[in-house]
Formats: sequence, structure tokens, C-alpha cells
Amino acid sequence: MIELVRTNDAVVISFVESLMRDAGIACFVADQNMSVLEGSIGLLQKRVMVDADKADVARRILKDAGIENEIRQK
Repeated sequence: MIELVRTNDAVVISFVESLMRDAGIACFVADQNMSVLEGSIGLLQKRVMVDADKADVARRILKDAGIENEIRQK
């Protein structure tokens, strides 16, 4: 899996998950439970991961949705 997005913005994470689900692309939110360690203050960023073979399609979907600034560079 490759990292598609890294952010501590819960709205962006939810939006990306929704876009991927609608496109039929499986994704995984890594570091989701790290807030337990950090005390829920939002310092540690969460990562949305997708299969490498779906990365180009996933990036195109984010670009079409207008959030290309959230895409992690290759």
C-alpha cells in the first residue's frame, strides 16, 4: 500500500474515504488510534493508504474533487 494523503484534518480523511468507497477503491486509515497516545490533541497525522496499483486512479479522483493539495507526492 502507498500513502495517498497525510493529515490531521478529520473532515479531509472522511471525504477521502468516501470518495474511495464510491469509486470502489479499498483504502485504509493508518495511525487512526494514535490519538490515544497523544491525548487527542491532533498532533499526529493520519494516513490514507491505497493499493499501489490503484494509486493513479485515486490521485485523479482527489484532483477531480478539488483536493489535489492534499495528495502526498510520489
